[in-house]
Amino acid sequence: MTDPAPSIGSSFLLQARDASARNVPAVIVTIVSGATPGSRIMILGDAVQGSLGTEALDEAGRQVGHDAIASEKSGIVTLAPGIDAFVDVFPPPPLMVIIGAVHVAQAVVAVARPLGFRIVVVDARQTLATRERFPDVDELIVAWPDEAYARLPITRTTAIVILTHDPKFDEPAILGALRTDAGYIGAVGSRKTNVDRRERLIEAGAADAQIERVHGPIGLNIGGGSPEEMAISILAEIIAVRNGRSGGSLRLAKGSIRSDGD
Repeated sequence: MTDPAPSIGSSFLLQARDASARNVPAVIVTIVSGATPGSRIMILGDAVQGSLGTEALDEAGRQVGHDAIASEKSGIVTLAPGIDAFVDVFPPPPLMVIIGAVHVAQAVVAVARPLGFRIVVVDARQTLATRERFPDVDELIVAWPDEAYARLPITRTTAIVILTHDPKFDEPAILGALRTDAGYIGAVGSRKTNVDRRERLIEAGAADAQIERVHGPIGLNIGGGSPEEMAISILAEIIAVRNGRSGGSLRLAKGSIRSDGD
């Protein structure tokens, strides 16, 4: 009899990729040594398919699968003594929420699109938030930031990029962003703007520890002046934060120069 595992594996792979494209996290846990090599389970949201052979292994597989979804890290794990499994994570595309449909936002979209972000542009000004100006974004929301945040699946993999450069827009946007789990919050503005903004945010009730989450002035210090250079600076900082790096020169770096440790 032909081993059914390859066809099951192919089915799981197709389902996991489809789920990821629909913004549903997925993970496949496959035993690679000990017990029943090749047996696997797949987790799609709250649903589990397949079996690793025993209830104990299924429970261990579910646990490491959910942990991997949270960390978005694939790799080899030990399920039980002498039993290893490969955990393959299929996270949804990371969400980027851009507040302010301005010229720099157009440049940020152009740089972020090839990096696989799902991009949403938010602006209460309907004349700016148009498909003519932003043809390539996944969603345009004409609303104030708080209303938009409530409609979006913001998680720790989300980057919120605040580009309005106007206190009546950007300060409510920052306060709203601080109430989310976004892993990156950046706000455009000069050093003086950010000092003055910090005082107003504290007056509005934000704590110092909360404000420390805000990267402002936004971006890495590469001396960029054009919208395109600013976009590169912003995306570089988002990538550095996502990988737990400082963003300094690789020439001065110690240890691994890549996020995967190589």
